[in-house]
Amino acid sequence: MKKIIPVFIIISACLLVSGCKNTSTEAQQTAAEYSVIKISSTDQIASSSYSASIRGKQDIEIYPQVSGFITQLCVKEGQRVRKGQILFVIDQVPYETALATAKANVEAARAGVSSAQLSYNSKKELFDQNVVSEYERLTSENNLLTAKAQLAQAEAQALSTANNLSYTEVKSPCDGVVGNLPYRVGALVSATMPQPLTTVSDNSEMYVYFSMTENQFLNLVRQYGSKDEALKSMPAIELQLNDKSLYNEKGTVETISGVIDRTTGTVSVRGMFPNEKGLLHSGSSGNVILPVQYNGSIVIPQTATYEIQNKIFAYKVVDGKAKSVQIAVERVNGGKDYIVSNGLIIGDEIVSEGVGLLREDTPIVVKYNQ
Repeated sequence: MKKIIPVFIIISACLLVSGCKNTSTEAQQTAAEYSVIKISSTDQIASSSYSASIRGKQDIEIYPQVSGFITQLCVKEGQRVRKGQILFVIDQVPYETALATAKANVEAARAGVSSAQLSYNSKKELFDQNVVSEYERLTSENNLLTAKAQLAQAEAQALSTANNLSYTEVKSPCDGVVGNLPYRVGALVSATMPQPLTTVSDNSEMYVYFSMTENQFLNLVRQYGSKDEALKSMPAIELQLNDKSLYNEKGTVETISGVIDRTTGTVSVRGMFPNEKGLLHSGSSGNVILPVQYNGSIVIPQTATYEIQNKIFAYKVVDGKAKSVQIAVERVNGGKDYIVSNGLIIGDEIVSEGVGLLREDTPIVVKYNQ
């Protein structure tokens, strides 16, 4: 036994020393170096992106006002037209015939008025000479009034038929671009048809419609003091097209509805962009980039956060260890940065890179970002 005890002590001492070395090595491996940023307030212009639909200043559906067969198709799809330019011609023969008949009726009614006037003048003169009775004079006067009413009715009918004839030439109500042409020569059309003959879009200026959340709308109102002041003072907006390219003209925000949609919780906004070169087309889509001035805000990169079940978290460095904290943010600069509204304060330190590799209470060797 006296020989075994020293050996046991020696073995235990060796294991203890070995364990200490392993623990020290493990600690050195666990405490990795991470980039850290110190939270401070900043004033900056950040940009927020909103999905948008693009529409022409006017998208006018063209319907015929009279019925008939299309005899002429005067434009092509995509053609630029001027206000008053003829787009379609509907069979004019029936309307020309109706107008000729209406004009003949006007002449007949006018002759009737002349005859009734002569009869009235004669009766009136005879009445003054006490040759005829007052009844005959009044009868002739009523006949004259009836003839005049018939003339007015005939003239109104002639005007109506003339208008119908003019409607056989379907004209553009504005300057713009012609859309699809589903009806061709020979097609029967009418004022009650469900589908328009075509659509003329005024694309000289384009309306861009997008929506912002209730919180974004409230922040905008707080920033400028009121909705009307926001419309006056907001900086120019930009448009990212569907191919991710940036439109070369800047636009302005023209209207903000101010009514929050109950189903989506958003506010509708309309911007306007010039379109002199015709690059924008009605019906296309894109993204509106809206610059917003943030004063005294906490701005952190998206890389300093991680997301779990639609909740955003960051890792604060507390006593050399990583501590997760949930934060409330608003995406800016296309989602590259976050404006933090809750969860962090000035002076906090957070891990800015590699947060996906961290776990709660992971030891941190701080490396400050330059």
